[in-house]
Amino acid sequence: MHPTDIRSPDHFHKVVDCQYACPAHTPVPEYIRLIAAGRYTDAYMVNWQSNVFPGILGRVCDRPCEPACRRGRVEEQPVAICRLKRVAADYKDDITARLPRPAPMPNGKRVALIGAGPASLTVARDLAPLGYDITVIDEGKAGGGMMRTQIPKFRLPDAVLDEECGYIEHLGITTRYGQRVDSLKALLAEGYDAVFIGTGAPRGRDLDIPGREEAAANIHLGIDWLSSISFGHVSSIGKRVIVLGGGNTAMDCCRSARRLGGEDVKVVVRSGFKEMKASPWEKEDAMHEDIPILNFLVPKAFTHEQGRLTGVTFEKVKAEYDAKGRRSLVPAGEPDVHLPADDVLIAVGQENAFPWIERDLGLEFDKWGMPVVDQTTFRSTHPQVFFGGDAAFGPKNIIWAVAHGHEAAISIDLLCRGKDITARPAPDVALTSQKMGIHEWSYDNEVSNDHRFPVPHAEKALALANITAEVELGFTPGLAFAEAERCLNCDVQTVFTDKLCIECDACADICPVDCITFTEDGDEPALRARLAAPAANTAQDLYVSGPLKTGNIMVKDEDVCLHCGMCAERCPTGAWDMQRFLFQTAKAGVSCSRP
Repeated sequence: MHPTDIRSPDHFHKVVDCQYACPAHTPVPEYIRLIAAGRYTDAYMVNWQSNVFPGILGRVCDRPCEPACRRGRVEEQPVAICRLKRVAADYKDDITARLPRPAPMPNGKRVALIGAGPASLTVARDLAPLGYDITVIDEGKAGGGMMRTQIPKFRLPDAVLDEECGYIEHLGITTRYGQRVDSLKALLAEGYDAVFIGTGAPRGRDLDIPGREEAAANIHLGIDWLSSISFGHVSSIGKRVIVLGGGNTAMDCCRSARRLGGEDVKVVVRSGFKEMKASPWEKEDAMHEDIPILNFLVPKAFTHEQGRLTGVTFEKVKAEYDAKGRRSLVPAGEPDVHLPADDVLIAVGQENAFPWIERDLGLEFDKWGMPVVDQTTFRSTHPQVFFGGDAAFGPKNIIWAVAHGHEAAISIDLLCRGKDITARPAPDVALTSQKMGIHEWSYDNEVSNDHRFPVPHAEKALALANITAEVELGFTPGLAFAEAERCLNCDVQTVFTDKLCIECDACADICPVDCITFTEDGDEPALRARLAAPAANTAQDLYVSGPLKTGNIMVKDEDVCLHCGMCAERCPTGAWDMQRFLFQTAKAGVSCSRP
């Protein structure tokens, strides 16, 4: 194999599993170390540069970083990365002096952002300091988009939204809140140099089954019902409530129903429990609030009497798998089940809606009614129109919308400067030795078995009595320090210098997970099979040295390495060093391209 080129950012970026899994590539271990040091404001700013909404995401992020966390390979649960993000937001000082200032001179370019959700606000955050005249248009009366209207206040208080949306709105942008866009053609005619569409997936999917029309008064689309609560139009619900659907919106609906008077609230899902799209912690929170989840039930009909809903009839199904492992749901052959209900909330998915985009603009849509969007530049087939967030590729989550916003802002900036928008700027990368002595490092490299610390919650009775009372109370500084100590600092890399190695095998002998092997060279499959602990995860690259004095090479399995530094502490020649790797994605305004 060719020796690993650690000058390329790609190898070590993949090794920092949490950051690599984050769509916005937030430097997770970096801000966790700052939290452990009590430097909450610095930790917040590391987050703000990357994910834009630390206080919001510290409460409601879908946490793609946590399943990737290296701590989860030596213990049952990963580091509470998401909730530590909230710690930085909760305990930071006033950050206004550290935010960008509105550009002193405009650059003459105008950009319209349709929708005031996370994707659009990220574009605004990146472009406004560069001198762009930014206009954000949204039918809502305040920024935040569906973060404000679809996420219950007991999970995300308005004060947090107001603060973090306000940081962006104070960058000198123009907001046209309370205004709908009814024609993209008319908006383009206003002379904007670029238009970004971040309108989310605002339409809930309905169920066209018998009884839907007759019982319509007590059957509600989940996302519309949540919006009505947010706007104060709904303040109660029937005592018996059925929520149809297994995603996070369904979990928000059932928990909201409990707080608005629902005494017997059930979630009914057509799939199995493990196959539900809701995040595991969302399901746990719902069940903690005495909401049962019933699986393998498919709704057949809404029952009603004299125009009033009486319940739902379900068919029982079971999962069957074909020879390729593909699942299908088939009738279980058991009698139908009828569940009584006063109200039903339908939360079986969301769809995009673009009736305001004329079809003669040169903007193509696919067979599902979605815009044709480049997955790198986020430009549509119209040269001036860009999409991001749920509006681009369908429903995902906030952190994906932020990532889209950063990339779209780069494209818009390159477009407005007459540059090639496919020439993407390189990330900012640094690799710095942490050596403070012969065998000492500037970070805590002790590996211990520390179970995850639970986040304090409000007492259940109090939480259910008030739909605006926040349920999660967040970590105290003491708990935050203890949880931050669980981080294995996997951005501090084990860097090997083959010219210094004398092949004494001291590093291989002391390695607690047997991830280092000295062996003869060969192709990758043969090499993986010869390692002391065979590297089964082929998605993670091996770290391969150049030829050593004996002709052998050093191979390290990056997948199981704990970054404990014991190899570097034991090495008599300094062939191993612990070096902090900092990877920060490029933002708008950078013009250099990756080699």
